[in-house]
This record gives sequence, C-alpha cells and structure tokens, in this order.
Amino acid sequence: MTESRKAMIKGIIPPVITPMHADETVNEEELKHQVNRLIEAGVHGIFAFGTNGEGYILSAGEKERILEIVIGETAGRVPVYAGTGCVGTRETIEMSQMAERLGADVLSIITPWFAKASQQELAEHYRAVAAEVSLPVVLYNIPARTGNALSPETVGQLAEIPNIVGVKDSSGNFDNMLQYIEATREMDFAVLSGNDSLILWNLLAGGTGGVAGCANVFPRNMVGIYENFKKGDLAAARICQDNIREFRNCFVHGNPNTIVKKAVAMQGFAVGECRKPFSGLSEAGVKALRETLDAYREKGIC
Repeated sequence: MTESRKAMIKGIIPPVITPMHADETVNEEELKHQVNRLIEAGVHGIFAFGTNGEGYILSAGEKERILEIVIGETAGRVPVYAGTGCVGTRETIEMSQMAERLGADVLSIITPWFAKASQQELAEHYRAVAAEVSLPVVLYNIPARTGNALSPETVGQLAEIPNIVGVKDSSGNFDNMLQYIEATREMDFAVLSGNDSLILWNLLAGGTGGVAGCANVFPRNMVGIYENFKKGDLAAARICQDNIREFRNCFVHGNPNTIVKKAVAMQGFAVGECRKPFSGLSEAGVKALRETLDAYREKGIC
C-alpha cells in the first residue's frame, strides 16, 4: 500500500441507498441509476450497504449481488467501499474476503453489536480481520446502534496496522472524533465524520471528509463542503454545511435512514421504501419532509 492513507480515504462518500421494489426485492436498475447520479454529482466514493443502504437487513447473498452491481457500474471512477462488518469475527472475515474477491477498494467494518465487547475484544476482532485481507480497512464507530464504542486509545493502537487506514465516527460526539484525530495525528491515518453536521468541522480539525447519508438527497451540496474547503473558500463550505440543517431537523419524525430514503423517493426516484419494520413515517413527518424538500428546490439546493 504505497498511497498515503489520508490521500486514499477522503472526500464525500455517500452510503448509497438500496432501492427496492414493492415486494422488498432489490431494484437493480435503480441502484445503477443512483450510483451514476452520485458519481455525476462529484462524490469521492460509493459506499455499498452501509447504514443508509440498509446493510443491517440484507442477506449475505443480496450484499454480494449489490456489490457486484455497484463495482460494475462505478467502473473505477471512484473507490467502492463495502460495509462488511458482522456480529462475529469469522463471518466478518468471510464477508470481507467476498468483497475483496469481487473487487471492492475499501472495507468499512462496523463494530460487532448486541453483545457487549471489551476494548481488547474489539481490537482482537479488527486485528484478525485485517490479517486475512489485503484491502484497506476503515473502522466504523456507531455506538448508539451497536452498543459498542471504539475508544481513542484502541483506534490509536489499531492505526499501527498498515492496512487499517482510517475510522468513521458516527458517535455524534465531536470531542470523540477530535480524540481520534489526536491519537493518530502522526500516523497518516484518515478520520471521517459519520455525522453529516460535523463534516466541515472534521476537515478543519484535520480529518479527511465524511460518509454522508444526506449526499443521497443533496449530492452536489455535500460535495461542495469538501471541494470548497479544499479550495480554501471556507465561507462557501460553511454555506453548504449549514444548508442541510433544515433537512436534518426532519429526523425528529423517525429513523434517519427511513427519512433519507423517503426524501429520495419524493425527489422522483424509484427507490421504494425501507424494509419493514423500519419503513414507517407519520403523516406529520411526511408533511414536514415534503415542505422541506419544496423549500430546498426553490433555493436550488440539490
């Protein structure tokens, strides 16, 4: 791995939603459409079956097929990230080897969930997976969903492993993300924000970008955060960052994954609903989302 880790893991990386038909089967043609739509908007990577891609509810066979489509449609234009983390180490290794075999560029590996794990167990899990693949590995910290949090000390230790190249922090705790940056500052290690509200602040602190669910809805705006920052136009980057506040305010009405997918559907794309039972949105939520998207449309934010 000769490329700088920070140079490799950077920018705005959408966790592409998984379009579905009414019977909850994957809509493969619309998935291709979404991949191209995002790449044409200037994104810096495509993340298959992340949280917004409903990776938590897809079968292993579905993940393999989705990854085949994403890799084929991306055709090397941007790196493809595959969310291969599972509850167990053995299954995570198997899923990661599948992604490597298919031609993914980067593995994003969420912490194990449901059962509580010690920091030593988490570190051993990631070491075992990294030893069985040659692809770059990005750690994924989202304790509100998994019940397990990667400490800054553990991230610092794992950053010493050559093919563990970065971490995505979705804790929503900016100080935690800062501590990841501080613990790895001298190690050419990438820290990505998994919270869309913190992407600009991540970049200002020395991070490298974000895995941005909102990029499914407003890809050009989200790309604008990173591209304007890199050009040194912080005022323009701040405008793009602030632009998503009204949309994120809609998250009070339900599961953010559900709201993101519903928003893309309201924009006229045949992405369907999230798989049950995670597909509900109240009438008040639908109304708020529709009004919010109308306001964005009037402002030309896309």
